[in-house]
Amino acid sequence: MNQAFKRLRLPILFILLAAVLFVSGCTSKEKVQPVGGRPPAPVVVASVEQRDIPVQIKAIGNVEAYQTVQIRSQVNGQIQKIFFKEGEDVRQGQPLFQLDKRPFQADLEKAIAQMRHDQAQAENSRIQAERYSDLEKQGIVSHEQAEQLRAQAKADASAVEADKAAVDAARVQLQYTDIVAPINARAGVLMINLGNLVKANDTPYLLQLNQVAPIYVTFSVPESNLDRVRQRFSSGQLKVLAYPKGQSDKLAEGQLTFIDNGVDTTTGMLKLKGTFQNNDRRLWPGEFVDVALVLSIQKNALVVPTKAIQTGQQGEYVYVVRADSTAESRPVKTAGAYQNVTLISDGLKTGERVVVNGQMRVAPNAKVFVQDTLPGTQPGSPAAIAAAGGGA
Repeated sequence: MNQAFKRLRLPILFILLAAVLFVSGCTSKEKVQPVGGRPPAPVVVASVEQRDIPVQIKAIGNVEAYQTVQIRSQVNGQIQKIFFKEGEDVRQGQPLFQLDKRPFQADLEKAIAQMRHDQAQAENSRIQAERYSDLEKQGIVSHEQAEQLRAQAKADASAVEADKAAVDAARVQLQYTDIVAPINARAGVLMINLGNLVKANDTPYLLQLNQVAPIYVTFSVPESNLDRVRQRFSSGQLKVLAYPKGQSDKLAEGQLTFIDNGVDTTTGMLKLKGTFQNNDRRLWPGEFVDVALVLSIQKNALVVPTKAIQTGQQGEYVYVVRADSTAESRPVKTAGAYQNVTLISDGLKTGERVVVNGQMRVAPNAKVFVQDTLPGTQPGSPAAIAAAGGGA
């Protein structure tokens, strides 16, 4: 019997050890998940609201000068005077540069003197031709002699006409020594300084002028928006909103004034252009801006703060706080965004409360503690709607 007990002792010890491990495992699980459950998660909530929201197409735009003029000299000469400072506004007709006038003044006076000489010669030839014509009628001189003098008078008169053209050309060349601004614009960097010699239409140019008021913003949208844009553009003016990068509070408002005559076949994008008055110089040529093309106003749209939208394996969802302070994970369908709110097409009702902060601590159907409730979404206020899109 002792031998039989020894044979059974090892299996009995193994069974007892397994039982001890099982009990300790259960005990540890009970420590991780106590019977009382986790405490309520602190959250911040906001109500689902109905607002009038602008329907917009977002894009990245580039600011372009309304007009750009590169100032070059039309004659050869030395720069004697500069009448502006770099970076200042200039008016149409305002003097910019003056070249040395003396060589051109001398050419003009020379052309005038030559014209006067030829005018005197032509007048003498005309008188001789008239006298010989009278003598021809009297039979004193031959027809050939009279005809020769009449031809000489015509040649001298033609020389006077050529001299007048030369005088006009010399006067124009003299006028070209005064270089004025052709448009109201902003002066750029001075490329050639005082005292330098310049050549006609040479490179580099003397100065570049950019007209910044009004100003263009060029942007592109996907070709899928072509029909909507064309329809709204033909029925009335479309507003274009531009925000300089990092300055969402500095809104510039303009009008859509150009739709390109074709879609870019390589990118599938349609080029558009908005015109902004830019009297406050908020937009500057060459900078990139965030652009929103306002197509219409969506009435009574359901909106929630964008921070409430979560993305999971099954798509987008939000945590809805029930009346018993438990959180429900509810799938939603979104229909775009505007500023800091997102439009909801399905899944929520007006007045429901959604979690906007503290989602990481929330578990489905678990208790939550509402620490704070956000006020109504400001972008949907009537003032904001009027600024963003006006009427429908």
